[in-house]
This record gives sequence, structure tokens and C-alpha cells, in this order.
Amino acid sequence: MDSRQLMPVVIAFVISLTLCPIIIPFLKRLKWGQYVRNNGPKSHLRKTGTPTMGGIVILLGIVLTSILYLKDNRDIIPVLFATVGFGLIGFLDDYLKIVMKRSMGLKVWQKLLGQILVTIIFVIYFTKHTEVGTSVLMPFSGGFDEGYYLEIGIWFIPMMIFIMLGTVNGANFTDGLDGLAASVTLQITTFFSVAAIVVGSSISPITNAAAGSLLGFLVFNIYPARVFMGDTGSLALGGFVAASAFMLKMPLFLIIVGLIYLIEVISVILQIAYFRITGGKRIFRMAPIHHHFELCGWSEMKVVSVFSIVTALCCIIALLGI
Repeated sequence: MDSRQLMPVVIAFVISLTLCPIIIPFLKRLKWGQYVRNNGPKSHLRKTGTPTMGGIVILLGIVLTSILYLKDNRDIIPVLFATVGFGLIGFLDDYLKIVMKRSMGLKVWQKLLGQILVTIIFVIYFTKHTEVGTSVLMPFSGGFDEGYYLEIGIWFIPMMIFIMLGTVNGANFTDGLDGLAASVTLQITTFFSVAAIVVGSSISPITNAAAGSLLGFLVFNIYPARVFMGDTGSLALGGFVAASAFMLKMPLFLIIVGLIYLIEVISVILQIAYFRITGGKRIFRMAPIHHHFELCGWSEMKVVSVFSIVTALCCIIALLGI
């Protein structure tokens, strides 16, 4: 492996690690602190006021590093757009909740509309300005060179929209504990970085940049967190993961490496559906499911550790499938 391929990791890590000590005090001065729901785990009440919107640091690490490689790696553009586009939706949501004191931030329909708009623009650029095509690599079919590529055809665009929105919201739901979303997504990002390097994809600079930026951010986000990423970070990371998967023809691998995302989304859907059907009963003590385990007595660090281990195992399995 050419050591130059790993330079984006180092650059983004240094940017993220340098910016956190600058931006965290700035967020404190602005009083952009976390709002904690009273109906959540009581241990979370101590987090009230902890600076949030730290996803700005993750975004800057990815964007500033990727710009250095744009000239010779045009396929970075759609991934960068998805990352920044969803990040901006998250920023607006955070801004309304924290600065404007609107507890729910963007309304559900507003948030979904913004996500659909960004997804559609990504889909248009993907289909018209890239040569990736509408086939996807089947896991465990022989790898990039000899593997089986399933041609999706006319169903490719609906599939893209469904997977993009699902992944973005999966990452968003996973963000709820110190270091959880960052730890899980770092491993997913590392998987796609390895895949990009193996196949020689031109998106490897941005996948490596995302890994480096997350590493730097995690120094300040692990328990007890000094800063939270907010929706700014979680939505941006979801967009990055989904876009990277499509650019590598590997969206089906998200079922494996993104298992925690999937479980988090399903837990929320089941909780809401069961609540409405039964007139107020619940399946889980609280959703997303990481809060259920907390209320069952797991420590925050245990939940993060177990979810991270599960993701690590899933990424290893996925690596065996390419």
C-alpha cells in the first residue's frame, strides 16, 4: 500500500484534533449546549449544557482535506456533496433547537423534505456525471474482480433513495451516547476506506479523511464527552456512508457493516407502531434501542463498547465478503 494513500487520514486527524480545543470553548461562550429530555435516562441530565454541534469539526476535517484531492479525484464530489448537504440539514435542526430554543428543531416533514431534496440531487449527479452504473456487488460472490454484480435497472433510483434516507436516519438515531455514533461510524468508514484502496477507487481520499476526522473528534467525544456532534455530525456521517457505498457499488454491504444503524431504525419504527396500535404500550423501555439497554442497567460505556464490538465483527465479516 502506498503510504500517500494514508495521508488524508493524517491531515484530517490533525485538522480535527486542532479545531476541537478551539471550537469547544467557542460553543460554550455561545451557550450552544445540549438539551436533555426529562423522560430519558436520569444519568443524562448531567450532560445538559455540554457543547453540541461539534459535527462542524468533523465536516471541516473532511471538507478541507478532500479539497486538496479534488483536482485528480472528481468522484469525490458526489460523496462530498452528500456529506455537506445532509450536514447542513443537521446544522439547521441543531440551530433551531439550541439557538432559537425550539425544542423539536425542524418539524419531521421539514427534515424529511430536506433529506429527500439532497438525496435527489445526489441521485441526479450520480446517474448523469459518474460512470458507476446501476449494478451492485453481491457480498460473498467472489470480490470486486470476480464477484457477481446484480443489475438493478429501473429499480436502482428508488433503491438509492430508500437506502440513502435509511442510512442517514440510522446514523442520526445512533447518536445518543458519548462516542457511540462516532465509534460505530469510524469502523464503517474504515471498512469503506479499505475497500476503496483495494479496488483503487478515486474516492479513497475522502473515505480516509472521514476516518481521520472521526479519530480526532473521538478524543473529545469519548466518555465523558466534552462535545457532542449533534445532528450536524450524525446526518453528515450518514450521508457520507451511504454515498460512499454507492460510489463503490457496495450498498448491499450496508446491511452488514451498518447493522447497528439498521437495528436503531427498526427499534424506533417498532416502538412507534406498537405504541399506536396498542394505545400506549411499548416494546422497549425507550427507543432508540441504546437507551433501552441503559434503562435495563447497562452503563453508557458498556452500551458503546458492545455496539462497537458488534460493528467491528460485522466489518470483519464484510471484509471476508469482498
